[in-house]
Amino acid sequence: MIIGIPKEIKLNEYRVAITPDKVKELIKAKHVVYVEKNAGVGSGFNDEEYLKAGAIIESAKEIYQKVDMIYKVKEILPKEYEYMREGLIVFTYLHTNAYLDMTKVLLEKKVTGIAYSDVIDDNGEFPLLKPMSMLAGKGGFIAGLNLSQSINGGKGLLFARVAGTRTPHVTIIGAGSAGIGAMELAMDFGNQVSLLDINVNRLNEIKEKTSANVELLFSNRENLKSCLEKTDLLINCILWNKTRKDHLVSREDLKLMKKGSIIVDVSCDEAGAIETSHSTTHDNPTYEVDGIVHYAVDNIPATFARTATELLSNVTFPYAMNIANKGVEKALAENSGLRRGLSTYKGELTLKETALKHNLEYKSPERVLGLKTS
Repeated sequence: MIIGIPKEIKLNEYRVAITPDKVKELIKAKHVVYVEKNAGVGSGFNDEEYLKAGAIIESAKEIYQKVDMIYKVKEILPKEYEYMREGLIVFTYLHTNAYLDMTKVLLEKKVTGIAYSDVIDDNGEFPLLKPMSMLAGKGGFIAGLNLSQSINGGKGLLFARVAGTRTPHVTIIGAGSAGIGAMELAMDFGNQVSLLDINVNRLNEIKEKTSANVELLFSNRENLKSCLEKTDLLINCILWNKTRKDHLVSREDLKLMKKGSIIVDVSCDEAGAIETSHSTTHDNPTYEVDGIVHYAVDNIPATFARTATELLSNVTFPYAMNIANKGVEKALAENSGLRRGLSTYKGELTLKETALKHNLEYKSPERVLGLKTS
């Protein structure tokens, strides 16, 4: 198979889909790999490293014209729409529910789109999302730490335990990978930490890994309200169903919080769990609503591009190799977890959440692939 690695063009996106050592493995398996010039520079990988691995360095236009599969990090942006064509495979974080125009282009051009974030493993977890979520959670805490600095317009409160001063309070909503990532740093810095989740079994698992400065709370209205009243930093790590119209933290709830407190929305769902949330960028990361600072950068892992690229390449590569070795139809047919990530196929929308959100026709991956279902 001919595989293309384009340079990411999203603002402040420094990751690249694959490291040179993984390119070498693809070449060893008799595949051809094109890498766009300077694609890996933002992550600390230069063109020479990819050339030594056996890749061919080309322009974006040449890559999109020649390859069978595009292997990248972020969604397809408007400047890339012209490169979409029938039969092309796009393997990336697609986010079809968030980018309707892109989705329509993929459908119109009959592109096979597979989204990292929807692929599941045998345990029903999201293996291609987990490492980035963990990194985003840690980055979310670091963002809060920076925003609190006086030189950045914050209250000058150090999110750490310091003798002689009040220990700050950090509230984290969601005990998934992002929540645990945020908790680990907040806890190790000595903050008073409240971690809320609706899964009591999950909280019991976490209990063995936490210190006494972390309280594990069942996520209900009473506990959340209590946390909002005392918290200095609220980190939201709940992925909100795009079809829901309610919120965990409403605009009215901001009145419960201390002025100058910070909300870091790692999940970045537009008016999702946090009603007042909307995505921001690294260039303009914050805004204020009713005296509460909001940070909702939607690609936090790009801040740590080298680490993020290595983590992402490690987990996505086996799936990319499987697609390359077997062909996309056979790979999807044999792997139900990979099939769960199929978003578009030959003009059909195959991700139910996107169909529900935008009132579009949906067909299951099994149906479009002609697979028998029990």
